[in-house]
Amino acid sequence: MNKILLINISFFFSLLFFSCYEAPPDVKDGFCSIDLTIKYFDEKDSVKLSAPKAKVIVKSRYEIKIYFADDSGKLRLNSMPTSEYSFAAFFETNKYPNARFTGTIEPLMLLSPTNYKDTIICFKSDKTSICINEIYISGPINNIYYFYDQFIELHNSADETLYLDGYIIARLSSNREGKGPGADEGNDKDIDGVTFIFKFPGKPGEKKIPILSKQFVVIASNAIDHTKYVDKSVDLSRADFEFYNQYSTNDIDNPNVPNLINLRSDTQSDFYLNLLSDVLILTNGIDSVWTDGLDIYTIIDGVQYLNSLNSIKTLDNRIDRGFILSPPRYSGKSMQRISPGYDSDNSSVDWEIISKPTPGFFK
Repeated sequence: MNKILLINISFFFSLLFFSCYEAPPDVKDGFCSIDLTIKYFDEKDSVKLSAPKAKVIVKSRYEIKIYFADDSGKLRLNSMPTSEYSFAAFFETNKYPNARFTGTIEPLMLLSPTNYKDTIICFKSDKTSICINEIYISGPINNIYYFYDQFIELHNSADETLYLDGYIIARLSSNREGKGPGADEGNDKDIDGVTFIFKFPGKPGEKKIPILSKQFVVIASNAIDHTKYVDKSVDLSRADFEFYNQYSTNDIDNPNVPNLINLRSDTQSDFYLNLLSDVLILTNGIDSVWTDGLDIYTIIDGVQYLNSLNSIKTLDNRIDRGFILSPPRYSGKSMQRISPGYDSDNSSVDWEIISKPTPGFFK
């Protein structure tokens, strides 16, 4: 019996010895490299030109990093781990002072050890626009299910003052059947499924509500100091605007903060977004008849966030080609654009999760 036990012990240690000294894998991670060339399409001369100092955002499952191309529009990235990557490039030139150029590569699977080469072509897009810059919906860290400190932040990326008169912010989640939230159900060039629809004061085209160049505007669900209820929350008592449902008997109204007014008289609910997944759009307010869908041409910006990479995106691709992966509920985390005002119409590239909300400023 002792002899058998001794043999088994000897066999075990021999296995341990050889396993400790087994040959290392042939393929090592973190040895990828890629040479990127960034160019922009010059519409005036119909040529592709180098984009010196172009800003490049690199996103993988591990991290998000920002780089800048050299004077010839070249960028070399080394020591990259195996992952699926997306690359977004942004470029501005004095030749087109009121425009920016954007381009993407996505998705691109990099496998170690390999050297890749690729080119990002940036095309002109309208620079003078307002975008949704931050969405905070998760609620602070708490165990009492407090999420009433939600807010949405807008940003003016233009070099001039723009105006929010008559603009509309809408939540789209009621069309769970068919194509789903944010889809063009009838293929008639409008977006269906309006759940909440609130409007800035005034009419489209008026100039009474300015948003200055590079300014952030915060719209709170409830413009109060939420730290009085949860100390890790956020003070929104000085928000720029708040959602106010005039048809509700118990909605909070801060008299010192201007209101966005509810356009749906058939609902008494406060404006809240789902903590896991939802669709949010900003329109110029020209089409306010929500019952038959909101015309796509009036939509300034739109995003969808989902709580799983396996979830199905439903927001129309003409508005946005990707989606944001939402933060956990009651985590205190927020969703924010990687760079203020830059919008490639692909939220999978444009957005990131930040550790805490930043109402009215950029981290």
